[in-house]
Amino acid sequence: MHYEGNIIRPPSEANSILLQVTVGCSRNKCTFCGTYAGERFRIKPDSIVMEDIAFAARHCRRQRRVFLCDGDALIIPQKRLLSLLIEIGRRLPWVTRIGAYANAKSLKMKSREELEELRAHGLGILYMGLETGDDVALKRINKGAAAQTMIDEGKKARQAGMKLSVTVLLGIAGKERSQAHAEATGRVLSAMDPDYVGALSLMLIPQTPLYDDWQAGRFVLIEPSEMLAELRTMIAHTDLSQGLFHANHASNYLPIKARLPKEKDKTLSLIDDALAGRVSLKPEWMRAL
Repeated sequence: MHYEGNIIRPPSEANSILLQVTVGCSRNKCTFCGTYAGERFRIKPDSIVMEDIAFAARHCRRQRRVFLCDGDALIIPQKRLLSLLIEIGRRLPWVTRIGAYANAKSLKMKSREELEELRAHGLGILYMGLETGDDVALKRINKGAAAQTMIDEGKKARQAGMKLSVTVLLGIAGKERSQAHAEATGRVLSAMDPDYVGALSLMLIPQTPLYDDWQAGRFVLIEPSEMLAELRTMIAHTDLSQGLFHANHASNYLPIKARLPKEKDKTLSLIDDALAGRVSLKPEWMRAL
């Protein structure tokens, strides 16, 4: 397989065929992210991607899923992306699902009908980084989209028959807007009603604008107990029809996996026990990206 730069995939795609169709991220301006620093976004030549699909056809016959790397595969023009999906379906007929990252920009460039067309050819799940539902925080981290745009584009993906997995970041709004961020994020998640929510805890990355702000005292990173309180508020304000809320990433202090709304009260009670010291948090040395 032909790979360039950093290859990033969601935890749930650990056993998938990782097919790199783009390099980097089309936006690459979020203040907290250093994943693609200095990397010019580009779509890989079809010839290379087709060679990788041929390789997978020979050597990856036990994997049942494909993930399209890197950070923004959905931005590939419709006709070109559709041809890649058709080729995957032709050469890898045993694959049951194809996934990709998506952001508000790339989703906005696709109509519902185009998303339905992609869904019909195997693109079954999109992973969207919301980070926060708080418009003030969204602007500060230079996300490039307001909360309502995030809602509209997420709902469009769901209406097109896609499964939607949304990532949020605990601590991303700093100390000043911690609870406002938590409440607003819960409201946005409720409006989007994704199939999966993944809550990660912010870890500051050197050589990013947010890290520089932290060092200069312009950004205050909240304490573990405050991140836990933020998570509690977020879940309390999140109403999903039947979604799975994960907070079991390696970065998190308290692993949580809850089906909402069924396990909402039980989860809030668990967080209350942790805040009261009756449940131990993960030590700092065990946290990692």
